[in-house]
Amino acid sequence: MKPHIELKYRTNGALPDAPYWETIIKDKSAASGETHEDVARLLARYAVPVWVTRAYAPAGASWSPAEIASGLDRIYRLVLQEDRAIPPELVHDISLLPIVEYARIGRVGSAELPEPIPAQMSVTTDLKSRRAVFLEEAQQFTRGDPAVTVAILDTGIDLTHPELNGTLLPGRDFVDILDGADKFLGDYLGADEDPTDEVGHGTHVAGIVAGRGLAMPAGVVPRCKLLPVRVLGAMRQGERRVGAGLVDNINVGIKWAVDQGADVISMSLGVRHTDGGLPHQEVVEYAKQKGVTIVAAAGNDGTDQLYYPGALPHVIAVGAEDDDGQVASYSTWGAVTLVAPGTNVYSSYVGGDYAFSTGTSHATPFVSGGVAMLKSFARQRGKPSLTDGQVKHVLKHTADKLDRSFRSKKAGFGRLNLYDALRLLDFKLAHTLN
Repeated sequence: MKPHIELKYRTNGALPDAPYWETIIKDKSAASGETHEDVARLLARYAVPVWVTRAYAPAGASWSPAEIASGLDRIYRLVLQEDRAIPPELVHDISLLPIVEYARIGRVGSAELPEPIPAQMSVTTDLKSRRAVFLEEAQQFTRGDPAVTVAILDTGIDLTHPELNGTLLPGRDFVDILDGADKFLGDYLGADEDPTDEVGHGTHVAGIVAGRGLAMPAGVVPRCKLLPVRVLGAMRQGERRVGAGLVDNINVGIKWAVDQGADVISMSLGVRHTDGGLPHQEVVEYAKQKGVTIVAAAGNDGTDQLYYPGALPHVIAVGAEDDDGQVASYSTWGAVTLVAPGTNVYSSYVGGDYAFSTGTSHATPFVSGGVAMLKSFARQRGKPSLTDGQVKHVLKHTADKLDRSFRSKKAGFGRLNLYDALRLLDFKLAHTLN
């Protein structure tokens, strides 16, 4: 993807016709330069030729009410036809137009990837983290349901890992970066149908959600399906390795996962808010409209910083605990909803391997799996449409408090307790939920 401007029109006026951006990557003959006359005038003034594309494709033959309500039909990408810097003044002038809600330069978001620590394979390795959330007791209620899908938006998944055999649905790769590509490792160009993980982060997350338990503790819901959605490549920043991807393409990955029927979206990532419009806001609203629960990492800088999408109201933001069951010093707490084990968690890794890893990234899948567990149990009890609001109600009212407050500053509603969550849901299904 060449440098581009993402532009959202206001609701008034006719919208320009344009192809979807992935179409242009594959076939430039379908490109168009037609846009609103006021925008075109500014592009001509700054001598910036662009291809005009839609940021999103409709799920069906036309835009649905949910897509329109979320504003996805009004978002465009103005993709530069030349490899050059976008004049900031151009973006500023476009954003001032009365017809424009916002305009911003497409940027790469990054998240630190903790270096995994290889370890000898053992089904007893790191039972502590699973016992902290009472997983064994909860799995007496359910080990998941194949009708429930968890989308893993991450660095991809090792598609041949034995722990994930039989759980993976056909996925997608949305990593497509040209600007700054010299800093990336492995596959960073060409969105396609191959979401293979090259760095292990997404595979580690996936095992916590749904690992079979062959040479590691079983995942939270090993009978659920996983949808691999690769939205992060890997790059080096000095001595650190980070996951990075275009924020706009992460958004597309969220929408694609919703359109594929995901019940839960697990995002062990987060970006800061740096310019116009909150990151991921429209696609998170779309997920809300479609009843999809999004779970995201709170961040690893140990401050009250806000990372998105976790900081958005609809999203469950997950902080991490240390080995002593306390909020970890690295766990960001600006918008945390729940905490879960995130320190030295053992799970699957690339190349059919296994590793320990630490961070809110690895606390997140415990909660993502917990949401899938609740939705699976409800389905098995004859209620296939457990709502996102009902899931959140159960989780927050069964979390183990780490202090005397109902919602604490650093731990949110408390530590995930899967057994109590299933017991409460069981009671409510029997007595109150219709």
